[in-house]
Amino acid sequence: MTKVRDGIIGLCVGDALGVPVEFETREDLKEKPLTDMIGYGSHLQPAGTWSDDSSLVFCLMESVAQFPQIDLHDLADKFTKWLNNGYWTPHGFTFDVGTATAEAIDKYQDLCIRPDFAGGTDEYSNGNGSLMRILPLAYLLKEESFEDRLAMVTQVSSLTHRHQVSIIACVIYVELAIHLMDGLSLEESVMKMRETVTNAFIDEDEKNIRRFDRILKEDIRLLAVDDIHSSGYVVHTLEAGIWSLLTTRSYSEAVLRAVNLGEDTDTIGAVTGGLAGLYYGIDDIPEGWIGQLARLDDINDLCKRFEAVISD
Repeated sequence: MTKVRDGIIGLCVGDALGVPVEFETREDLKEKPLTDMIGYGSHLQPAGTWSDDSSLVFCLMESVAQFPQIDLHDLADKFTKWLNNGYWTPHGFTFDVGTATAEAIDKYQDLCIRPDFAGGTDEYSNGNGSLMRILPLAYLLKEESFEDRLAMVTQVSSLTHRHQVSIIACVIYVELAIHLMDGLSLEESVMKMRETVTNAFIDEDEKNIRRFDRILKEDIRLLAVDDIHSSGYVVHTLEAGIWSLLTTRSYSEAVLRAVNLGEDTDTIGAVTGGLAGLYYGIDDIPEGWIGQLARLDDINDLCKRFEAVISD
């Protein structure tokens, strides 16, 4: 079982839950918490609308389904088509895009450079724009060696985010997703991910790897909600997603806890939803939420085509 729909639908539902309340503060959501899928709100989009998070996941899946491998030029072209022409958007137009992602796509278009040289490398290029779209690589690279996974995750992240912090975050997410896919418990999955990532980056610049200490060295479950941040900084997003998963007992609880942290709610919902979908399975995702997703038939078809490729 590849569990493609478990994780991808899980991610998309988490994304769609977060879209209407993106940018709302934690205090506001504490007063009026999100409890169900709603429409309009921050982006004035109908219920079930997903954002750039899911769009770029679908671009990656579509590219793999067409080429049965990672073609960085095709992937960058699809990202460009998404930004400029509304490709793989819920309603035919792009309504949400991160600054670093837009700058990288513009750089790729204007300078005609290698796609994996387009992403920013400065400290301010560590938003969550590559983390939010990296999940399909867990399916594609599951049977590959860690070294091969690391190389490909690095390249795919670097299309928009080339700083080492963003790359490490993506590696952590992919490794954790693979262990959940293998049917390990949450605790076992985190433990094995920690071991692999720590060994891989043991000689890494201490400044970068230490930013992940709360994930790699501490028991993040013990942190109070006030110690969890929900900004667009990639470390914050990864921490919020893992914390939300580890401190709840169902898909619904996990994604609602994540979204109600406030601020970058669509991406934190998506990151949490992908992992929660893998762990709990698609049958634990409320049917009413799945049924409201925009372009659900297209998403299901893409999942089938992607699964057929990775299963060969």
